[in-house]
Amino acid sequence: MTFKPKSWPRKLRSQEWYGGTSRDVIYHRGWMKNQGYPHDLFDGRPVIGIMNTWSDLTPCNGHLRELAEKVKAGVWEAGGFPVEVPVFSASENTFRPTAMMYRNLAALAVEEAMRGQPIDGAVLLVGCDKTTPSLLMGAASTDIPSIVVTGGPMLNGYFRGERVGSGTHLWKFSEAVKAGEMTQDEFLEAEASMSRSSGTCNTMGTASTMASMAEALGMALSGNAAIPAVDSRRRVMAQMSGRRIVQMVKDDLKPSDIMTKEAFANAIRTNGAIGGSTNAVIHLLAIAGRVGVDLTLDDWDQLGRGVATIVNLMPSGKYLMEEFFYAGGLPVVLKHLGEAGLLNKDALTVSGSSIWDEVKDAINHNDDVILPVERALTQQGGIAVLKGNLAPKGAVLKPSAASPHLLRHRGRAVVFEDIDDYKAKINDEALDIDETCVMVLKNCGPKGYPGMAEVGNMGLPPKVLKKGITDMVRISDARMSGTAYGTVVLHTSPEAAAGGPLAVVRDGDMIEIDVEARRIHLDISDEELAERLAKWQPLVEKPGSGYAWLHHSQVEGADTGADLAFLKGCRGSPVGKDSH
Repeated sequence: MTFKPKSWPRKLRSQEWYGGTSRDVIYHRGWMKNQGYPHDLFDGRPVIGIMNTWSDLTPCNGHLRELAEKVKAGVWEAGGFPVEVPVFSASENTFRPTAMMYRNLAALAVEEAMRGQPIDGAVLLVGCDKTTPSLLMGAASTDIPSIVVTGGPMLNGYFRGERVGSGTHLWKFSEAVKAGEMTQDEFLEAEASMSRSSGTCNTMGTASTMASMAEALGMALSGNAAIPAVDSRRRVMAQMSGRRIVQMVKDDLKPSDIMTKEAFANAIRTNGAIGGSTNAVIHLLAIAGRVGVDLTLDDWDQLGRGVATIVNLMPSGKYLMEEFFYAGGLPVVLKHLGEAGLLNKDALTVSGSSIWDEVKDAINHNDDVILPVERALTQQGGIAVLKGNLAPKGAVLKPSAASPHLLRHRGRAVVFEDIDDYKAKINDEALDIDETCVMVLKNCGPKGYPGMAEVGNMGLPPKVLKKGITDMVRISDARMSGTAYGTVVLHTSPEAAAGGPLAVVRDGDMIEIDVEARRIHLDISDEELAERLAKWQPLVEKPGSGYAWLHHSQVEGADTGADLAFLKGCRGSPVGKDSH
């Protein structure tokens, strides 16, 4: 830690709007007073923007209005001036074609909401998958003091005595219906048990993974990630974060002070230990790009390779986030990493203390939920980055969610040109496929879907499921839900819609994967591959207007975070000019 707090008091950026007696200041300040704010609130105290991703159409974040009130209470207590600001909320379970298409739009909207308004510090009130990375990206671009408060996971679901993990059991039960092992009526009955309280997915899906990433990066108070949404301690966390952001503004403790290369290394290793979502790869790459940290897929592979997966949660294990919290939550995992020499202990956090000071006294209350390393789910967790002639810029696979016997495999390709082609063919009994084949899905990357939807964990054909087979090797340029599982190779780069080698795979081609060797290979000659690529014609048409056009024109590859090219690595002035 080398951070040195700035002196206080001093003039804050909000005083560009509210300080003085000029006509322009009275314009800004006078209109704010129509809400009943006393004049002395504009005296130079920190103005804290509560960037709230609440929306009725983002059910995971449906309780954030209540949390915002607790944040406000904390800000008032610490002598700040809280203002709640609704921001773009990209719901994973509502937005079409995919929430991922709108992550960058949300980040841009948040960035400009922070830059263009009188905000000295920000509380990032998030929950659903894309809301956490998008707000962190926006905060990184403005570099205004910011702290993350997540909404927390749902309580456990139960169906006929079995734990039901949101998302994970959706995939499991839908496959059981196709296999004839579960009726449609039973599936509908199970639906009622999947989401039984406010909050995000109760598995170690993308929402809980990104909450953990925020905490491991140092951008949230210690213990934030796992507290259930309906637990009173979640509201306490919100209030304490409201108090803390005021002091962060006084100290001028910014995202760039916290999100260093060492902090990203901590987050990558944490992702391996918790069995986190593959989506964390693409989000951390994008956040790093915004804050100016050089982070690559190679960093993901190298830093995560020696990390054991010790958190026994679905989809990799058997428990849910509720048990993870009761066991001690993420501080226990971080303490384990520190004791194993896998944590940059001096990394700074929003508390003003080092990450090690925050977690060194954590206690594991259940070693069947947070496992000792000798009983780890896998000794080589993290994210495996595969490269070869099929993925020159890389593809990712989550070893803890894969079938060990498929981690080295050679099989015949069964190709789906896009998601509609997959849906048209997969249930056809005449489809020439068996469990030894490799399912290949094209044109579902950042440009292709568009937006890179979570369709990479293609459901298996019924004819295979009825044999009792539950996993096959699947390869695509898409993403998959963090709640999903299987031997699934994702984010294949360059994507098919951009003319990557995936675009020219044909039915019957042989494909090899070797996870230990980090290899993915299409078994054709270099000459034939070059000939196929020379003849390739894109199937995906470029949109003619609107955000879809901007996205398609500017989105980069999954290997660098799929951010918009013109936004990456540029932090502009945090204060706009007055137009009055």
